[in-house]
Amino acid sequence: MVSKFVSEPANVIVPPERILKPRRGWGGLGLEQLWKYRELLYFLAWRDVKVRYKQTVLGIGWAIIQPFMTMVVFSVFFGRLAKVPSDGLPYPIFAFAALVPWTFFSSALNSSAGSLQGSTNLLTKVYFPRLIIPMASILPGVIDFGIAFVILCGMMVYYGVVPTWNVVFLPLLAILALFVALGVGLWASALNVKYRDIRYTIPFATQLWLFATPVAYPSSLLDEPWRTVYALNPMVSVVEGFRGALLNRAMPSLTMFAVSGVIALLMFITGVYYFRRTERYFADII
Repeated sequence: MVSKFVSEPANVIVPPERILKPRRGWGGLGLEQLWKYRELLYFLAWRDVKVRYKQTVLGIGWAIIQPFMTMVVFSVFFGRLAKVPSDGLPYPIFAFAALVPWTFFSSALNSSAGSLQGSTNLLTKVYFPRLIIPMASILPGVIDFGIAFVILCGMMVYYGVVPTWNVVFLPLLAILALFVALGVGLWASALNVKYRDIRYTIPFATQLWLFATPVAYPSSLLDEPWRTVYALNPMVSVVEGFRGALLNRAMPSLTMFAVSGVIALLMFITGVYYFRRTERYFADII
């Protein structure tokens, strides 16, 4: 007679249980996990690069077409028709030098804002730090930025513009734009999970932000102290910094940089904190 109870083999290994609990407080941001999952960050970013240009006729050429065509439109309507001043520079290179960092910023913002909604299957099936998704969505824009920057260098040679030693600040300016895009993108991506109309608000808000930034016009149209107040928009220092470093023009003041840096840091910190506080609900309501 066979016994009803069969004992488990002694060599069976029972996998350890891992209980995931929501983190609380400032100590629960869990930024150390990003390094632990760095390979996942790389593979998600590489996936986005391949998906972005998959089955496209022009492929990576879109990284050039978008800022270039915007420059043409601005040159016609603002440069020729409206006669907007360009600080003594040819208007095309004046506009393109600002559009290179601005296109990088706007692309990063839009990509990160909709990143969670585009990764629904991944969010609901496996655990990993959710911060990786919006961060990975931003990294492919670095490639587009590099390509557009090469075109800008070619335009500088064509117009005979020589950069100054201030080019050493370009990496810091790019990082400043990245922090602003990621900070706002984290807010938008987390809110977009619960409020789906956020995805319609972001493109509209980005267009308004464009005209609130000295891309088509110089910030020199404003006098102090309004120029410092203008720096509450951190992209003002980024755009004017690119022009100053590359086109041999005056750099923004240290006060403007300080104001923009503080605002960008606040955007990033509050964005990370809000994202981590709300990510416990993502898999349930997305």
